[in-house]
Amino acid sequence: MNTNNGIKNERGLAYSGGLAFTFAVALGGYFLASLSIFKMIGPLACALLIAIIYRNYIGYPTQLEPGIKFASTALLRGAIILYGLQLQIDQIFAVGIGIFFKDALVIIFSITCMVLVGKWLKADLAILLLLGVGTGICGAAAIGAISPIIKSKEEDIAISIGIIALIGSVFSIVYPFLQSALHLSSEDYGIWSGMSLHEIAHVTLAAMPAGQESLSLAIIAKLGRVVWLIPISFLFVLLMKKKEKQGTPTAIKFPWFLVGFLLMSIFNSYILGRYIHIPNTIMSITPVLTTFILTMAMVGLGLNVNIKTLCSKSVRPILAIIITSLLLSTITLVII
Repeated sequence: MNTNNGIKNERGLAYSGGLAFTFAVALGGYFLASLSIFKMIGPLACALLIAIIYRNYIGYPTQLEPGIKFASTALLRGAIILYGLQLQIDQIFAVGIGIFFKDALVIIFSITCMVLVGKWLKADLAILLLLGVGTGICGAAAIGAISPIIKSKEEDIAISIGIIALIGSVFSIVYPFLQSALHLSSEDYGIWSGMSLHEIAHVTLAAMPAGQESLSLAIIAKLGRVVWLIPISFLFVLLMKKKEKQGTPTAIKFPWFLVGFLLMSIFNSYILGRYIHIPNTIMSITPVLTTFILTMAMVGLGLNVNIKTLCSKSVRPILAIIITSLLLSTITLVII
């Protein structure tokens, strides 16, 4: 009996210790992101970087593995569910259903182009798929949603999210300079930013200098892409089931966290503020909490990355995402 209690206590400490560790590194990521040199890549990528360096130069904290695994799986999915509270479906319909279908074309193009360009460059297909959905939909959140469906390795997930954070940040810094160079109105510039940039954070960073109207349109255009996360995820479920029937056995678990994401989106769009009122001070904390939980998940993922593998796997996918992102920026500029 005492032995069982001892094992339970030890496992409890491993869980709490692992979560405390990811929490501390996430805080370190926020601190690093506050420094001017790292500000452009954000806390997610900074925490990921710290975790990778820790794992390769100090070692993986094996005794804390249960809590770290919990962060990289359960917390990641929990963050995606909370992410639904940032989605206002009715805003998309208010602007026009046309932007919703244009966003679908953006996603199809991003995934197709990423895979084709990546194959030409002989890049890793698993990373290309993650980068394709990340570029087309909503960066780390999309990668986190698709990765368990297609059975991605944690190392590949971390590499993909790191690449998305880096390239998206560079593009979001360049975009404001292009607005004046291309003589774009604030409305067109906002829609262009929302339809072509990777993360909501990148869209916000790029559109904010053009004014509030531009920022609002940019976020709505981006949210149109986020809405497609649900059907695209279920499409991947069907493809994986088809693969299983063709002789490659793979157990596909139903992605219930995506149902949570959808329910949160519906709650935010049609119930919150109409039938249920929550103080703005509490609602304003939700995006911050979501990002922090996602940052903790990044720490768990980063601790599984081997730098040698990272270097060997990253160069070609980075070239693929640069080419795809440049083409996407050009095409969306034409169709807005």
